[in-house]
Amino acid sequence: MKRFAVAASVAAALMSTTAVSAANLEVTHWWTSAGEAAAVAEFARVFEEETGHTWVDGALAGSGTGANPVIISRIIGGNPMGATQMNTGRDAEELIQAGLMRDLTDIADEMGIRDFYVDESLLEPCTYEGRIYCFPVNIHSWDWLWLSTAAYEEIGEPVPTNWDEYVASWPALQDAGILPFGLATGWPISGVPGVLMAGIGGSDLVLAINRDKDVEAVRGEDFRRVAEALDALRSVVSPDMMVPAFGDVGNQLLEGTAAGNIHGDWLQGDLQIAGGVPGEDYECLPGLGLNDQLTGGGDSFYFPVLPDGTDPEVIEAQTELARLLISPDAQLAFNLVKGSMPIRTDIDLSSANACMQKAIPLLDNGLLPSGDFSLSSDTQQQLQDLSIEFIDNDNISVDDYIERYASIIESAD
Repeated sequence: MKRFAVAASVAAALMSTTAVSAANLEVTHWWTSAGEAAAVAEFARVFEEETGHTWVDGALAGSGTGANPVIISRIIGGNPMGATQMNTGRDAEELIQAGLMRDLTDIADEMGIRDFYVDESLLEPCTYEGRIYCFPVNIHSWDWLWLSTAAYEEIGEPVPTNWDEYVASWPALQDAGILPFGLATGWPISGVPGVLMAGIGGSDLVLAINRDKDVEAVRGEDFRRVAEALDALRSVVSPDMMVPAFGDVGNQLLEGTAAGNIHGDWLQGDLQIAGGVPGEDYECLPGLGLNDQLTGGGDSFYFPVLPDGTDPEVIEAQTELARLLISPDAQLAFNLVKGSMPIRTDIDLSSANACMQKAIPLLDNGLLPSGDFSLSSDTQQQLQDLSIEFIDNDNISVDDYIERYASIIESAD
């Protein structure tokens, strides 16, 4: 793990070329919330300004679980896009093994990426038989508790500094008609058990379950405390209280109609777009205020192998985009809007907001493997379905939840 160097100014881009002739490059992604759209627009801007090519935006709804099947089917079906965002993890491993993703090793070596990546473990999911097939463009972590300043002002209590204090405040919040925990429907629940696992269960539990697939760890006391915390959480959440999208939860926090939320650091982007200021309108607690080590994942870009006969300018545009996505200028512009941490150690982060400033020192402690890193898409989907069912159905006991979770981990590859 390397510490970020705060430089006097942003380093010049490693590669900036002007295309001989312009090409249109279709780029697919699932960044569709207000904050995400603003962030990806920064990538498009830098690409077009630096190369003269045109970024053809292919936004897909549904986050990873909804967009991945579309992306994968197009590539397998012989209609690939020029580039695509996917999670940094195992979602594309079969495409890589099938030879359908472009080998980026020469570009990686040319740019010396191992010298500036903040954590080389981010490159492991991109590597197959010693070759690199994707470039991580940020570090995201689910491990954040977001708290509403307005809600705690309403009940006359200080904003909590950790999960335990937050849970203790729920009765007062309910008495005041404030929703203790805001939640969006669908996939946002998928990250909550992992955050509870890291914050309440601890780093060793995350390693045992996500990395080692240790079924007995799921049945142990540490994971039981995690399941009990999720059980407590569902007591203050019900389907009729949920909002359509995670950005809507951000609005609830700013309004003070919901007091807290567990969500990844990309929520910052939407909070910023809505005018929220950390430390004034909301507080952010990495690791639930309990753990100084974060699970880490994020987003990577892959470049599908294009069909024979493709215009060489399009292939060159692929190459230039691959370089630019991890250049200093693009990294700074994108991540300051997205709310994620850059993958480079050599850029000036003095303008980062208060939440990112809390996260940066924690990178020195190493990243814990997230589910995206360690578990197949099928396993992740099974765990997400279980979490949604558990939240929605009070008849599923903690014991049932633990045994079903253990069964999924037992069969995980």
